[in-house]
Amino acid sequence: MGDPCTESNSMAESDSKPPSASKNGKGEGGSGHSFFTWFMVLALLGVWTSVAVVWFELVDYDDVLGKLGAYDADGDGDFDVEDAKVLLGLKEKPSILVERRAEPESLVEEPEAEPEPEVVEEMIQPSHAEEAAWPFPDPVEEEPVVLEEVEPEGEEEPVEDEAAPEIEISEEQVEEAQVDWESELEGEPEVAEAEESAPAEEDEDDSLSEDAGENQDTASVPEGDDDVYGSQSMDVESEIQAAVPLPELVEEDSDSEDHTEDAIDTIGEIVEEAVPEETEEELDHEELLEVDQGDEPTREDENPQEAEEEPAPAEDQPVEKVLVTAEAAQEQKPKEKVKKKKPKLLNKFDKTIKAEIDAAEKLRKKGKVEEALRAFESLVQRYPQSPRSRYGKAQSEDDLAEKVRSNEVLLKAINTYREVAELPDPPADLVKTTLKRRAERQQFLGRMRGALATLEWLVQLFPEDISLKNDLGVGFLLMGDNKNAKRVYEEVLAVAPNDGFAKVHYGFILKSDNMIAESIPFLREGLQTGDPGTDDGRFYFHLGDALQRVGDSSAYEWYELGHQRGHFASVWQRSLYNVDGLKAQPWWTPRETTYTDLVKTLEKNWKTIRDEALSVMDPSRGLFVPEDENLREKGQWGQFTLWQQGKKVEKSCRSVPKTCALLDRYPEATGCKRGQIKYSVMQPGTHVWPHTGPTNCRLRMHLGLVIPANGCQIRCTNQTRAWEEGKVLIFDDSFEHEVWQDASSYRLIFIVDVWHPELTQYQRQTLSPI
Repeated sequence: MGDPCTESNSMAESDSKPPSASKNGKGEGGSGHSFFTWFMVLALLGVWTSVAVVWFELVDYDDVLGKLGAYDADGDGDFDVEDAKVLLGLKEKPSILVERRAEPESLVEEPEAEPEPEVVEEMIQPSHAEEAAWPFPDPVEEEPVVLEEVEPEGEEEPVEDEAAPEIEISEEQVEEAQVDWESELEGEPEVAEAEESAPAEEDEDDSLSEDAGENQDTASVPEGDDDVYGSQSMDVESEIQAAVPLPELVEEDSDSEDHTEDAIDTIGEIVEEAVPEETEEELDHEELLEVDQGDEPTREDENPQEAEEEPAPAEDQPVEKVLVTAEAAQEQKPKEKVKKKKPKLLNKFDKTIKAEIDAAEKLRKKGKVEEALRAFESLVQRYPQSPRSRYGKAQSEDDLAEKVRSNEVLLKAINTYREVAELPDPPADLVKTTLKRRAERQQFLGRMRGALATLEWLVQLFPEDISLKNDLGVGFLLMGDNKNAKRVYEEVLAVAPNDGFAKVHYGFILKSDNMIAESIPFLREGLQTGDPGTDDGRFYFHLGDALQRVGDSSAYEWYELGHQRGHFASVWQRSLYNVDGLKAQPWWTPRETTYTDLVKTLEKNWKTIRDEALSVMDPSRGLFVPEDENLREKGQWGQFTLWQQGKKVEKSCRSVPKTCALLDRYPEATGCKRGQIKYSVMQPGTHVWPHTGPTNCRLRMHLGLVIPANGCQIRCTNQTRAWEEGKVLIFDDSFEHEVWQDASSYRLIFIVDVWHPELTQYQRQTLSPI
């Protein structure tokens, strides 16, 4: 700017001279001074604007300076050139920054100061989340992710520098965690690789799905039952194989028989690398056989050694011998099991429609019986020569009959089972399974002759199968034809002398024919084999009974073993048809039974009951029939029955009307489907073997009618008592009891069986008769 005096003089001179005008009306010579004039105007305007800003507080300088302080990198309290150099990396950051007070942080707005710590936390937390979801994640891919998110944020660099020490610590923690993961990964690299691929696949699925939760559910569907075709490692036959006790069977390809031995390891166990196409069918077949063969054989087949290794008393040497023999037999079984093959249910044609069969079978196994039946009926209609489709139809009808409790539907299933076996090209294993199931369902309906015919058909088709001959023997026993059953088991033992199933049944038949001593070795050796079907309470029962009758004290050792295996409630209580949880004691008082009114009626009217009995005791009338359960060692024992299995014998009651009229008022006795009401007369010199009743569901009352003074006794467990005329004895005949009649005259009593008092009304109505 020029001197003020000079400027004023020049202005005065310009005022004294008349301005010259140009052609356009503007004065000439003014352009030289116009630049300075406008400069002065702008300068004055800037000055007054600054004054106005400060005077009227149009700008909050404290706020502006505070914000700039956030970018203070050198710690001098303001933002200047030195700070810019630090931020641009041209100068190192002073160490005093670490000890800065917290005031500048409070001046920084939350949205700008918090993002950086949140970024660090977000990069650490996903690592822990992945560690929980996948035990062995890959940490190598995560480290660059942290760096990419931390460094590019140019606008937030000042905040990043301020929080740098925290970031360095967080990265060290991440690196330590990654080192731990890597050390674990070195131990199981295959698992780590599998887990690497799993998150990748899920990420791809997430990108294709709008809802992440729905995508996770969808990803798990192939492993469930909802996807018919989803699991190639769980097809129909493998599910059968898993449900049925066939550990010895070999996993092999359904399309070829050349891989049988390749599917077994050196100890005879099934290798997990079985061909996937057969797996589901095997399980389906096993599920069928589990129903067909019943629960007890299934348990024994699945773990035969476990049944033989249950503890036995150390002092019982015969029991120890049984266990040792059974264990030795079990050691040889795996070698035999390796040679066997798993059942095949599909012929060549059925393999071409396997997917459709599997879909229908899935419905059946999920309990959708009606839908499964419609599906299999459709398959049979389209493929009438398909054995597996027709077999599935029979199974569905079988299931439906069970569901709706219909014998008519069950008869349809029985007929369909027959149709399967009559088709032109059914697999042999399918025929065998089908006809065995057919025989069982026929037996269930009480069609024993039809079942026997089916079993004979099986034996004709498969004459070399010992198990089918054993089943045929059981069929004859169910018919009461012990003679033919004995013949069948003799044929089996001639071919397979160590077959435990045949031995125990043959021993049972010999004992039933009162060949007591001859039955013992067959029963004992059969039980010692531990073969499927031998670990049955009936065989322990009859072996012990036979030993008792020949005076062998080892009988109680076998009873103890039967108790240990869960067949008997105790050594003394050996009934086989029981309800768990009922009070068990050998002797009862009337008050304990709660049937005091019945006891009082019997004792009050004992002479009436006696007189009617004496009126029908005439041998010429033939009302008293000999005991026919083979319970006597010697002597004569006759019975006259009024009620049997809860049903009144009208003809008998017409002979003793007063006695029957007295009892009609007591349904606990007349309605006892597992008991009897009868007179019992025993002649002198009679001895009844130690024995037990069939069930714990009843108690037995003995009313003394004609009792000799001496010589008549009854023992229950280790307590012996005697009858009295007009008095009632009550005991639980599921406990071992024994009778002696050594008097000089007959003994007459009245036997009344009553329901166990702890049975509910529902149980009394639904229990099967015995």
